[in-house]
Amino acid sequence: MALAAARRVLLCSGVRLGRSATVIRGGNGARTFANQRVLVELDAAAGTAIMKFKNPPVNSLSLDFLTEFVISLEKLENDKTFRGVILTSDHPGIFSAGLDLTEMCGKNPAHYAEYWKAVQELWLRLYLSNMTLVAAINGASPAGGCLIALCSDYRILANNPKYSIGLNETLLGIVAPFWFKDTLVNTIGHRASEHALQLGLLFQPAEALQVGLVDKVVPEDQVQSEALSVMTQWLAIPEHARQLTKHMMRKPTTDQLIKQREADIQHFVSFISRDSIQKSLCMYLEKLKQKKG
Repeated sequence: MALAAARRVLLCSGVRLGRSATVIRGGNGARTFANQRVLVELDAAAGTAIMKFKNPPVNSLSLDFLTEFVISLEKLENDKTFRGVILTSDHPGIFSAGLDLTEMCGKNPAHYAEYWKAVQELWLRLYLSNMTLVAAINGASPAGGCLIALCSDYRILANNPKYSIGLNETLLGIVAPFWFKDTLVNTIGHRASEHALQLGLLFQPAEALQVGLVDKVVPEDQVQSEALSVMTQWLAIPEHARQLTKHMMRKPTTDQLIKQREADIQHFVSFISRDSIQKSLCMYLEKLKQKKG
């Protein structure tokens, strides 16, 4: 429902899906398309795009952001001009703070179900995308932000001790779902994942590189250029062979969610609706509001 509604809104606002997409041409000749929370810069000659998250203040994965993100990705996948996408933040300092807790606090079960389905959709689309995805991580990346990075084919992290990355759900009193866990295990192995998930570890750049959570750590001002360099290397591989190999490696993981997608939604709704969980989340949100105040 969310995707269908968002498509109607985009069409009504003059942004068309597919190859006929309305684009904006900047002063330097760059082509972009944008909605409220995602900016996409296009380089048709190189066959690449840069998707920038712009959902201030912390690029949280709200329902609206998730919907717009998936639509933007779908638009690129439907246009065979583009073979690679760099995922990054329009707000250096924060890649994404992860799931939007306001979507999970004080709402009704129908809303929780819609929200979780959108989170699932984001993961399925990213993890099995035929395009090469490079994460240019230019800020902190906890929880759902880390998940987006893990879905990429290659991850580059800025060398700033403030830019930690990891699945820290247990610190908030919630549990990372099995498909978050599987994605992490596929990346850093079972024992390291078990340790990280139970303790809700957030890794600083050198630690993230050592454990294999990211592939490269570079100075902050080199993240974008390194991402473009890596993308060139990946796009030099015969596309069909690379796509089939990616599919072979990742499809068994996505199949596990697809087989039990509805059960996973119901499990989330049941868990998040518990009085104890609601109390914990709402207290945490209140503390965040007080800090901002």
